[in-house]
Amino acid sequence: MKKKLSYRDKLVELAYIYDVKEIKDYEKSRKFLTSGQLELILKKNKIVIPKDFKSNFFRDNFVKPVGKIKNNLREYKEDKIKDKNRALRKLENFKLDTNRKIGRAFKDGWNQLGKIGLNFLNVIPKLGKVVYEFFASLFTDLFHGIYKQQIEPQNAKRVIIAIASIAIVSTIVYSGINYLNDNNIINKEAKKNEIKKTEVKKDLKELEIKKEVKEPKIKEELAKPAPKSKDKPKFEVKRKSVDEVILPNLNLKTETVLNLFKDVEYDLSQVRSKKLVKPIYFTQFPRDLDELQSTKLKKETFIKIVLPLIVAENERIQADREKLKLLSEKKFTTDLEKQWLRQKLLEYKVKKGDLKELLVRMDIIPTSIALAQAAKESGWGTSRFALEGNAIFGQWTWSGQGIAPLDRASNKNHKILKFPILRASVKAYQNNLNTHKSYSKFRQKRQTLRNKKKKISGLELTDTLNNYAQTGSEYTKILNQIIKQNRLMDFEPVKLVNSVKKIELSS
Repeated sequence: MKKKLSYRDKLVELAYIYDVKEIKDYEKSRKFLTSGQLELILKKNKIVIPKDFKSNFFRDNFVKPVGKIKNNLREYKEDKIKDKNRALRKLENFKLDTNRKIGRAFKDGWNQLGKIGLNFLNVIPKLGKVVYEFFASLFTDLFHGIYKQQIEPQNAKRVIIAIASIAIVSTIVYSGINYLNDNNIINKEAKKNEIKKTEVKKDLKELEIKKEVKEPKIKEELAKPAPKSKDKPKFEVKRKSVDEVILPNLNLKTETVLNLFKDVEYDLSQVRSKKLVKPIYFTQFPRDLDELQSTKLKKETFIKIVLPLIVAENERIQADREKLKLLSEKKFTTDLEKQWLRQKLLEYKVKKGDLKELLVRMDIIPTSIALAQAAKESGWGTSRFALEGNAIFGQWTWSGQGIAPLDRASNKNHKILKFPILRASVKAYQNNLNTHKSYSKFRQKRQTLRNKKKKISGLELTDTLNNYAQTGSEYTKILNQIIKQNRLMDFEPVKLVNSVKKIELSS
């Protein structure tokens, strides 16, 4: 359940957004400031407090209780659905476990019966030999006795009973010893088989890990900050001096995001005309983005959140590309420059130190294509994968951490790859298009445009992305339709405003 923010908490959050040092120092020292004190400090810093922060009587006594009841009903319904699904899963697991146990018990019993039968069959020849020798000796003595007229019936009965008893006892003892020995051998073999199975599972896991290493090293690369350049200083200021963590309970609402856009005068029409965008980075989408009634406003909000992330990653790639050009023309390079080249060759999966191939792969992804694919794969920022795992572009994984699709076939085991922040998803997507063999046509056509000194346009390259989805050419038609209907080609020459401090929000 989302935490309800009080008026004072909203003022504190506004202070963090505008980086008011005085309030941040008071918060760090755990000194409590009243709402009035917070308002005075914000006004002193010339920060306008949104009018909708203050509540009125009608909203507090009618609108909010009704909304709270709706939220409680919705959460109660979701909890019931989760409980139902959990019970169904437990029932299914119990059924499978029961069938497995019954099958294993039947198999073990059948094996034991087979062992007993084999042991009995092994005893029959020896038993027959004993019986044969017994009767041969018996009849021999009998005929000798008849011949010599020295037979005594009472003694003959005792001898026969004694021999029969010894034969029966010996047979039982011998069968028991064989049975116990066979059980010990079976147990030892079972233990050996279990050990072998565990070793095979470990080997399979190692093979899966090796396969995953061949794909983009997403987790390692995403954990690293963007490489610093001496020519371009980094103005990025984090909201808190801790690692970025997904905190769903502290999620910004869409209303707060829209107010922030108004305060910083973030308008897409100005971005289209001036070709400049402010570097405001969100780590997650607002959870209630889908509740906007206006489809146009929903799309604009999505573009405003994703556009700075795509432009920032493209500018990082472009800076690396310019540096690579300079280093490839130099006759001698320093140790640091060689280390940087080795790192980039690994990042872009280029073998044998081929710098020409590295230059082909180290290139931007047109902003129009990135926005169109993000909108298509994430449902304009409202899909379950985008909200729960920051997965904007729907990339698959078979061994990494991910979210299982609800409509996944029973014979499939793929997941949608999760990311800690939205920008990590953008970086992994661009690395995927620049390195995976399925998009070699995309890179070749982009390089052809470079060689002809033409503009790298999204509409020129969409037909090379038919391998991105199972629908093939139908998928590329949808991308072209999204680009044209929403005029996404206007954002291709957009750059970041370097004079503005970069604000990073845990949304």
